[in-house]
Amino acid sequence: MGAFGRVRYVLTDDEIRTALDPIIECRTADTKLTTMGAGSDALEPGRRWLAAAVEGGWAKPTWPARYGGRDASAQEDAAIGRIMREYAVPDLYAYMIGLGMVGPALLAHGTDAQRDRWLRPIASGEEIWCQMFSEPEAGSDLANVGLGADADGEEWILSGQKVWTSRAMWAAWGIVLARTDPEAPKHKGLTMFAIPMDAPGLEVRPLVQMNGDEHFSEVFMDECRVPDSGRVGEVGEGWRVAMTILAHERAGGSRGGGEGKAKESLVPRWLSDAVGDGHTADPVWLERAMEAHTFDQVASWTSQRAAAAAGSPGPAGSGNKLRSVRTYKQRAWLTTEAQGPHGMLTDTHGHIELMTAPSMSIRGGTDEIQRNIVGERVLGLAGEPRLDREVPWKNSRKGLIQ
Repeated sequence: MGAFGRVRYVLTDDEIRTALDPIIECRTADTKLTTMGAGSDALEPGRRWLAAAVEGGWAKPTWPARYGGRDASAQEDAAIGRIMREYAVPDLYAYMIGLGMVGPALLAHGTDAQRDRWLRPIASGEEIWCQMFSEPEAGSDLANVGLGADADGEEWILSGQKVWTSRAMWAAWGIVLARTDPEAPKHKGLTMFAIPMDAPGLEVRPLVQMNGDEHFSEVFMDECRVPDSGRVGEVGEGWRVAMTILAHERAGGSRGGGEGKAKESLVPRWLSDAVGDGHTADPVWLERAMEAHTFDQVASWTSQRAAAAAGSPGPAGSGNKLRSVRTYKQRAWLTTEAQGPHGMLTDTHGHIELMTAPSMSIRGGTDEIQRNIVGERVLGLAGEPRLDREVPWKNSRKGLIQ
């Protein structure tokens, strides 16, 4: 509803297609796309698409128009997302932190100046962001973050280490969770900052993954100075900002690459590839493939229903992540098995996806953590005993309560 009760006009499917046709190609039977950056360091296809899409707000429809969106309602956003699957949207892996996580966090917790400075460059692909949360002693137990931030006048001095920082080697900016009060309990002494990745004292060291990618990095900070204007949210409210970011990550906050199908087609690309290669001759394989396809469809509808009911991502997003991980891993295994012994070779179709698949249960929060969240915050089951919630972090950081 608009002002004074007027119904807001929602674009029809054909109007969306008419707007998209001049700026992006439709999927065809030959469209091949990477997912989650696997096996690809290509930045320009995504940047070109985002630059073309920003004027119409097609990449982030629900964002305000001044920031590169189109002020779309949830209904219109869902329609755009559905139609977008017909188009060859590039793999936006390099841009997903900004589009799917940092952007929503700035809209929820940022200042007007921060939104004006950062949101449109995110939407246009001009600036890439990375997320600096995990540390050697703070992975699944994220609240155990120990990278320190000490106030010095109108600045903060950051020192410590982050690890598994995706996209750090490309990023112009990083959003970093830091410990500003070691005397407070671990969840309450954290503050969120935005830091330029070329800041003096900041070093990025890429890590090689088993699929050959170098998209994860270690990041070391040695007295990096950040102005207080780079603080996102209030001092001590970093955990709240972090939860906003993680909720959007688990809900899948950006569109690009991945699964889709040509217009009017009912068969997703991964399955049509198998049909073309003759893999459906094996009835056992075909039964498993259809099980995976059915699960994928039900998971998609479940996610749409949850998003429509909640309005914004919440703990149900953990269920979405579990389902998307299962789908990715099933496809990877099915593609490999369909090729028989040859599927084990590195030059086969789907090899990169197979090598990437195990990481999907770890990145963005492990499957075990997601199940805990679903159990406690969605199903209302009793939580695990937590004895360190009110203990100063300096006492509990090693898992010992004094």
